[in-house]
Order: sequence, then structure tokens, then C-alpha cells
Amino acid sequence: MNGILAVNAFLKGEKFDILHNHIVSAAQSLGITLKIKNNQELLFSREKPDFVLFWDKDVNLAKTLENRGIPVFNSARAISLCDDKAKTYLTLENEVAQPKTLIAPFSFFITDYSDFVNQAIEALGLPLVFKECCGSFGEQVFLCGSAEEIMACITDKPFLLQEYIEGGNEDVRLEIVGGRCVAAMKRTNLKDFRSNVTNGGTAEPYTPTTKEFQLAVKACALLGLDFGGVDILNHSLVCEVNSNAHIINLMKTTGIDPAPEILKQIIETI
Repeated sequence: MNGILAVNAFLKGEKFDILHNHIVSAAQSLGITLKIKNNQELLFSREKPDFVLFWDKDVNLAKTLENRGIPVFNSARAISLCDDKAKTYLTLENEVAQPKTLIAPFSFFITDYSDFVNQAIEALGLPLVFKECCGSFGEQVFLCGSAEEIMACITDKPFLLQEYIEGGNEDVRLEIVGGRCVAAMKRTNLKDFRSNVTNGGTAEPYTPTTKEFQLAVKACALLGLDFGGVDILNHSLVCEVNSNAHIINLMKTTGIDPAPEILKQIIETI
């Protein structure tokens, strides 16, 4: 079986190289030939592999590949829903418990959001969490203690405001593959309200509760994910869902490698 690992042409660094090469090695161990190609190369390529493992967020390219008849994992729709935190929230709303969230009203240009911010503070309280709708590794996420701090975070990018969950510097990450939890870890950050290991957090192996498992599986199903990393706060609230979570820290923490499980799920699906 021949596949392509789709990566971003403009996102470079050792941690990405380690991840991509690891996935290729995992594929080789399963008898799969997996070639790394970036999104720019794939745009002009006319190859038709058996599948594309899409480790990027170039949703338009993912859809282009699907239109060419190539199976893409995760799907363009699933990646789109996960990459935009507002879309994630709306897809899960009324189905899966989440922190209270207000999505900023759409504007065609940079505008004065002070009225919205003041109403959001009344509804959500302070401090609250500011999140740009698109971002990874905890970036573009800020804890704000005043209207002035919120306003200082606003750019021309879509954003949302979310209630601050006490103890939010600790969460659990479940890696779900084909409706199964293949690995999980608890992350804690004593120096930052964001639990991400990238931001200085620490991680330890974790056994999810039945409730956490059910939340994670339902979230992935609603978002159309074949595999995904689900972050849960206070054992009861889905915080974020990642369509292509960085699995190296999870593997180092738990000793469990999700890559072969992801590839096996793809083989079973196609």
C-alpha cells in the first residue's frame, strides 16, 4: 500500500521533522510505503496514492485531494471543524459539555468590540479566556482579568471568549482512534494557565474515566474524525479537539505509540 504524509511547506523545525519521520517509520513497520510531501508539492502533483494522511491544516488542499478521488484522513470537513475553535464549539454545542463560550460577532474590518467585551464579561465573569479561533500549541490563547486586557488581545483575527475554569492549568488529553482510546496523559502547568507541554507543562500517564472516554469518543464522532486528540477539563468539559495532535509528547509520556494505530485505522477504513 502506498500513501502520502501531507505536511506544511512553510512550517519547519526539528520537532516537526521528528514527528514526520516517526510516522513514516511506523508506516514502514506495517508494510506501508509513506512518502512525505508538502502542501505546495501536492497542489501540483498528479499522483494518486492509496490514501493521504493529512498532517496539516490546509483545508482547501485536503478538499482538492478529495475531489481527485483520493481518500484523505482526517477529512477536509473534520480538519476544518477542528481548526476553527468557533466551529468546534458550535458542532459540539448541546451534545457535549463545554466551557461557556461567546463567539465574537463577525466584522469585515478592525472594529471597536468594547460593547461586546463588556456584555461578555457580564455573562462569563472575570477572569476569562481569550482565544483566536485558529491556533495551535496554546498560542493566541490568553487569560484576561479586565476589559482592557481583552481589548489588547483583539486583532483582525476572529476570536471567542470563554469562561475560565478553575484548575484549567491541568487537563487530560485522550488520543482517540476509531472510537478507541489508544493513549492518554494528564498535563499540568504550575507556571501558566495553559497546560500544554509546549508552554512548560509536565505530563504523566493517565487512565481516563468512563465519562472522559465517552466525552472524547462522542466529540470525535460529531466532528467526523477517524482519529483525534481531545482535551478535557475538570474530567467533564471538552476544551479543544485536535485533528492532528502532536503525538510525540504523548508517546514519550505513556510509552504508547499512536502512529501505528492511526495507520491501521486508515487501512481498515479504505
